[in-house]
Amino acid sequence: MTAALGLAPFGLWPLTVLALALAFGVWSAAGSGRAAARSGWWFGLGWFGLGLCWIVQPFLVDPSRHGWMAPFGLVFMAGGMALFWALAGWLGHRVAAPAARPLALAVTLTGAEYLRSVVLTGFPWNLVGHVWIGTGVDQVAAVTGAHGLTLLTCAAAALPALAAAQRGSAVPAALAMALTGLFWAAGAALTRNLPPIDADPGAPVVRLVQPNAPQDEKWQPGRAQDFFRRQLAFSAAGPVPDLIVWPETAVPVFLEYPGTVLEEMAEAARGAPVAFGVQRYREPRFYNSIAVLTRGGLVAAIYDKFHLVPFGEYMPFGDLLGRLGIHGLAATEGGGFSAGPGVQVIDLPGIGPALPMICYEGIFPHLIGRYDRRPRLMLLVTNDAWFGEALMPYQHLAQARLRAIEQGLPMVRVANTGISAMIDPRGHLSGTIPLGEAGWQDAALPPALPPTLYAGWGDWPMIGLLAALLAGFAAYPRSRTRGSH
Repeated sequence: MTAALGLAPFGLWPLTVLALALAFGVWSAAGSGRAAARSGWWFGLGWFGLGLCWIVQPFLVDPSRHGWMAPFGLVFMAGGMALFWALAGWLGHRVAAPAARPLALAVTLTGAEYLRSVVLTGFPWNLVGHVWIGTGVDQVAAVTGAHGLTLLTCAAAALPALAAAQRGSAVPAALAMALTGLFWAAGAALTRNLPPIDADPGAPVVRLVQPNAPQDEKWQPGRAQDFFRRQLAFSAAGPVPDLIVWPETAVPVFLEYPGTVLEEMAEAARGAPVAFGVQRYREPRFYNSIAVLTRGGLVAAIYDKFHLVPFGEYMPFGDLLGRLGIHGLAATEGGGFSAGPGVQVIDLPGIGPALPMICYEGIFPHLIGRYDRRPRLMLLVTNDAWFGEALMPYQHLAQARLRAIEQGLPMVRVANTGISAMIDPRGHLSGTIPLGEAGWQDAALPPALPPTLYAGWGDWPMIGLLAALLAGFAAYPRSRTRGSH
């Protein structure tokens, strides 16, 4: 559990390195692969138990309907994710000779973190490498992605365990301290020496609109209109920007049955396009979408969310479970929302091509890079009100910052209750609206950087490196055995 204190909002990354060093020592000393798996599971349970404790909050928005699921949600999520760490412990113990086992475990844990990012739709939340977000070390992600950061972290933590594996040698522990210090120093140097990304004087101005609607009030009759009027007032205030962005599900109507809503929005925008979250209904399906509104209340572009939250936006076997009274948290019917066609670049009038994402989609770097033309910016709208004001909004923002670094693109991030911000291609924040506050903020759109290595290659180089290292560890004991004869 101590290791998770390196994650946002705590940011105590030295504790992560120290706690993981202890974990690698215990795993290496385990008497069998099964014992190493048990140790891995318990360490994983602590990591996910603290890092994902916010998972109970959505079940408490409507406690009479969903409250009974809250403890099961945390137990099953933390315990299920910890199985990947158990796999890492078992495989690292089995594949390597005792002398090399700590470093092998660093590789298998990195591989396990990759697997949980993609298996069964994936959940790459709170990866080990995320502890470096905001430190300057995160700039490495432009080359390696988040899994490269994880491998660097695990390697530094595994070195002290080599001291025990190699009969008390102090060299590995010294190397661990030196390597960790090198990470930090390199990050500080990168942060200090990289030239700032200043917006051009003629850069488009984007208005971030944050209504601060508590989830238990968001759809109440009367209150929904209050929040809608608040967004209209924020859009109509001050000078006219080049783009206005409202958060996820920002309007209290379906896009196909808007009444006068679109005309009111266009009037408040005074000619500026408005990108806003909205629900759509095309019989018999519901979609969680982003629409772009232009002058006169015309819809110029629509994006439908394609990576839906299981058990939140849809229920597996939803029609059957719906008849039994079990529904997804955000579902309209038993089956919940339907998935859109996939990654899509849309055009924002006066701005250029944009890569839209809705909430959960922003945590999947291996999906984000699948665009057919490079966008000018990434556009993420979200409703973090489901998760309260504790850990989750800060962790979600941290991952958005990493996506900007990985792609070398600015990101406009607008949330219902925070944290809304303009994020430049190095993950720096501007135009921030804090958590739990209503307001609007104009921010100049930073320029995009040239495509990063990660944007071009994705995770494939890291996958190849992990496979090669794993094969090397597997071959090491066999070569020693042959040599003894």
